[in-house]
Amino acid sequence: MSISAFDHPFLSGLLGDEEVSTYFSVHADIRAMLAFEAALAKAEARHSLIPQAAAQRIVEVCAVFQPDIASLKSATAMDGVVVPDLVKQLRKAVGGAAAHHVHFGATSQDVIDTSLMIRLKAVAFLIGSRLFGVTAALGKLDKQYGANRLMGHTRMQPAIPVTVSDRLRSWRDPLEKYRDRLTQETFPVQFGGAAGTLEKLGAKAAAVRASLAQELDLTDEPQWQNQRGKIADLAGLFSLISGSLGKIGQDIALLAQAGEEIELAGGGGSSAMPHKQNPVAAEALVSLARFNAVQLSGIHQSLVHEQERSGAAWTLEWLLLPPMVMATAASLRLAQDLIGNVKRLGAAS
Repeated sequence: MSISAFDHPFLSGLLGDEEVSTYFSVHADIRAMLAFEAALAKAEARHSLIPQAAAQRIVEVCAVFQPDIASLKSATAMDGVVVPDLVKQLRKAVGGAAAHHVHFGATSQDVIDTSLMIRLKAVAFLIGSRLFGVTAALGKLDKQYGANRLMGHTRMQPAIPVTVSDRLRSWRDPLEKYRDRLTQETFPVQFGGAAGTLEKLGAKAAAVRASLAQELDLTDEPQWQNQRGKIADLAGLFSLISGSLGKIGQDIALLAQAGEEIELAGGGGSSAMPHKQNPVAAEALVSLARFNAVQLSGIHQSLVHEQERSGAAWTLEWLLLPPMVMATAASLRLAQDLIGNVKRLGAAS
């Protein structure tokens, strides 16, 4: 059993997303953290901060290292973060003189935040692709039914007739803008050391950070360990996406309630009323939009970091951001399925 609907044994059938959930698995997180350690060693060797042979040994071990997960769990309960025990295990695996050069100049937050950026960059690509799929499906509906009439409604009351194209434009235009924004998003490396000053790297700090970003295919930006605007911006974009998809879901549910202007395939069944075809996907889109809107307020709370680092605000992000990503991914999956199940929209002119 799970307390999260996103990986619940049966609720995940509606609300989960297997493709995106893999990026938040322990395996994906650890591989990204080890990618940081390997890239750091290479960057530091390039700038003569650690021996080339040590860097090569670290890279080789990181490629195959499998940490003791039970040990990581118990250590995190004590340390509040997974990195101290991960680095301890990694140094043991590296062995010899090279072990002393593992994680040089870095801190736990560098590893964890950079792992998140690596994985969010991949997720953003998937979300962008799905946004394209949804807008393409809406375009197809427009070609089929765009000239048909719908009764426009304002404040839940009949207003004047509109075309299907009018309604579809209000659904599609925001999604296209969000996709444009996603393609322009940057995903920065986090590298600040103990207090954000990279004090152990001296005059080579900026050059090492730039090389580290290049190794990981992330953008090079100054440390942002206590400046969480990037996280809030991404969370806000996820909430906007799910919110606009929720608007589509709400409109389709209302059209289905009236029953004359839309025909849907694939509705959900009722245990008490066999004749019903419930607009389950449309309802779920509304719920997921409201879920993300609620989580976003918490993300904005996590902007308040005390001094150089906040354990409390940082932990709050861990609780909130992954479910927001999952809700957004599930919304896009459900929206594309729902739009594909529209068999008729509007009345012929």
